Parts: sequence; C-alpha cells; structure tokens
Amino acid sequence: MTKAIRFHETGGPGVLRLEDVEVGDPGPGQVRVRHSGIAVNFIDVYFRIGRYPAALPSGLGSDAVGVVEAVGEGVTYLAPGDRVGYMLGPLGAYSEARVMPAEVLIKLPDGISDRTAATIIMKGLTAQYLFRQVYPLKAGDTILYHAAAGGVGLIACQWARALGVTMIGTVGSDEKAEVAKAHGCAHVINYNRENFVERVKEITGGKGVPVVFDSVGKDTFMGSLDCLQKKGTLVSNGTTSGPVVLDVTLLAMKGSLWVTRPAMVDYALPRSNLLKMADELFDLVLQGKIRSEPQQVFTLAEAAEAHRALESRRTIGATILVP
Repeated sequence: MTKAIRFHETGGPGVLRLEDVEVGDPGPGQVRVRHSGIAVNFIDVYFRIGRYPAALPSGLGSDAVGVVEAVGEGVTYLAPGDRVGYMLGPLGAYSEARVMPAEVLIKLPDGISDRTAATIIMKGLTAQYLFRQVYPLKAGDTILYHAAAGGVGLIACQWARALGVTMIGTVGSDEKAEVAKAHGCAHVINYNRENFVERVKEITGGKGVPVVFDSVGKDTFMGSLDCLQKKGTLVSNGTTSGPVVLDVTLLAMKGSLWVTRPAMVDYALPRSNLLKMADELFDLVLQGKIRSEPQQVFTLAEAAEAHRALESRRTIGATILVP
C-alpha cells in the first residue's frame, strides 16, 4: 500500500483526499516509479473542477520525477535505479509511487537534480513545443507572452533569451515583474495598472507583434488579438481566467489573424519526438541557459493548499509536492 491523492467528486480543493492505494507490480510494458517530486500544474485544477473529464474516483496529476523500482516484461530501455520523469500518461502523479507505461518515461541526465527536473518536465517541454514547433521562433522576433512569471513563463523567459527573441511579458504584480525581468523577459507589463495593448503598441512602435502566447484566456483574449500584426498568430495555450468564445469573423476584421489551440500530446508523440524535445530542453539546462528550482514546496498531504495557492495567483514560478 502507498499514499495517493484521490478525488471522488469534482469541486474545490477540499475534494482532494489522501488515501491508501494498492500499487502492485508492473505488467508487460510497464514500470513502477517511486516519486521524489511531483509538479503542480494548472491543468490539474481543470481535472479537479471537472472542466476536463475524469472517471471518478480518480487520481490527479500527470507530471512527476522519481526512480524506477521495477520493470515489467518487454521493457529493455529502463532498469531499476534509473532516474526518470514524465508528463504524459494516466492521471495519478499525486502519489508516493505508481505503475506507469514505460513509453512515456524520460531518463534524467546526471547533471540535473530531481528538484529541478520536477519543475521542468511539463513546463519546459511546454515551452519547447510552443516556441520550437507551434510557432517556431527565430532570433530577432518580438513576442507577447502572458503570465510571464508563472511556471512555464519563467522557463519561456529564459528560452526566449537563449534564442535571441525579445519577449514582452505580462504579470499581475510588481514583484512578479522583477522576477520575470531577472529571468530574461525584455519588457514586463503589470496588467493590473497598465493597459497591455497600449504598452505593446508603444514598445513595438505601433506595429504590434507577430505572435501572442496566451495562457490566460477570457480576460486577455480580445486584447491579445489587438496586439497582433496583420496575419499574426494567437497561440491559445491555456484558459486560467475562463474559456474563450470566439466569433471567427473578428479574425478577418482585425487583419486576417490566425488562432490555434494546441495540445501537448499532438506535438510530443510519437516517443521519438518526445525524446528529441527532452534532449533540447536538457541541453539548455546543462549549459546553464535555463535554470529552474521550485519556488513553492508542499507535502503530498498539502495538495489542496497547493491548489488554493495556485488558483489565488499567490505563486511565482514552479510549485511541487514532495511525498
């Protein structure tokens, strides 16, 4: 038996319960992993509240790191003692240990600690697929990125700097603005006291930007469209403020704009692509171009409090749970 967070109904953080669960041995193509760090991501909130469906009762979380305890039949590329991370697969990362499909596990380089890895698997690979696949950035580009002081945002700041990209980032406080600047964001806008559309136009000499990465959703979406150049692209990669409803005729009226709502799984699979993405991320970390440590650490039993902190926007950077 081991401990895991489960929820039997959707709702607020209080629905999360720490329970005893049976882990068992891995079957063919599976691996048992004992966790050392578990990432808390906003997508976990979506499952908890029911915006994304889950069969109840359910575990929670899809992003963690740990050590391989046992491997099942047919698994030849992993062995007990290997350090691994993952961000795909069934819900259930909020646990001390679990059995996972081996194909989604990524070996961790020796030079990257478990604490760092717990903050960069999902968040770093999100930055990779947004910046290198959804809208491939190149040196000299200027972009707008919302939530620049969030877990993905702070990695995005550093990745943009490494690429030679000028990143304009939005944040919700002066404290978060300083953190984003320290991580490489060239221009930071506090949207609680500045009009981000006006500031983007000012920074770009009235031209706007070719691409906006918007993980906020309802509260920023229309402004994001107004920040784009003609034929620009809005990458809607999250809806933390609520879902977006779009009349597509606006895209023509505002300059033949493009909007995409990408999903990680479509860019990370097959496994060969997942490993290439991870190699690029790990190389930047090992070169010192991306640095990441958890800014908030909660125990597994404090998962509900971690969700409260995340939803109230009290967090900066990455949050993890430790078993």
